Amino acid sequence: MTVSDNITTDVDSLRSEIRDKSVRVIDVRREGDYKQDHIPTAVNLPLANLLSDDSPERVLKLVNSMGIDDETPVVVYDDTFGALASRVAWTLEYLGHSNVTLLETTYGHWKSLGLENDSNVPEIQSREHSMNLQPDILATSDYLETAKTKDDVILIDNRERLNFLEQHIPGAISLPYRTLASNDKILRSKDDMKRLLENRGITGDSEIITYCGSVGTLSGLAYYALKSAGLPNAKLYVRSFKEWKNLEKPTEKQEDANYWDLSAE
Repeated sequence: MTVSDNITTDVDSLRSEIRDKSVRVIDVRREGDYKQDHIPTAVNLPLANLLSDDSPERVLKLVNSMGIDDETPVVVYDDTFGALASRVAWTLEYLGHSNVTLLETTYGHWKSLGLENDSNVPEIQSREHSMNLQPDILATSDYLETAKTKDDVILIDNRERLNFLEQHIPGAISLPYRTLASNDKILRSKDDMKRLLENRGITGDSEIITYCGSVGTLSGLAYYALKSAGLPNAKLYVRSFKEWKNLEKPTEKQEDANYWDLSAE
């Protein structure tokens, strides 16, 4: 699967794709919010619904029911700074769907721009998508345990700085998810993102594994942040710190917790 430069879709492009009927838009907010209003033609896939069983077999059924085949361009959005949308986009990518991007902004910002929205639930023709799993973008706890001792592997913790200081996976670098966005965009510009990552020592051809607190949302956003900066060798530890702790694997606490290099922001 090739890594596309297009990690996000801008507002104007999505508007014209909707007019051309050339895109499947997925709204991952709660059903009640979706029913109130949403981007025209969007289908609803609340993240909780996906996470209730995100086995590839069930995800394939969901994808088919949303009228997505292997060729369908997909744009995903949320109202949660891109984190929930990222987790859904990553899941589609894991299934083997390469043409998936994130809307560059949140639904709240879309509405604040006065852009089109409605409450119509579209009629969807079911499609057939193939299953072509991409294990290269997934990290399991066993994989992570072996990989994190290698020199060319970087482990990133995307939780709040405070959570990281209290406890994290040994060797992880703190990259709080709040540092990834710019003013009204869910991700910084490519050059800005590269600078942020370089300041943290995150560069080059290293394999980079991201994790967060529990379900891979914040780290899903970081996964796309890495790709947006041209670092394609990224994996998501999807079960994240919650599973790591439940498995009673080693953790460490930051001793010099007063120190924080603000120049890295």
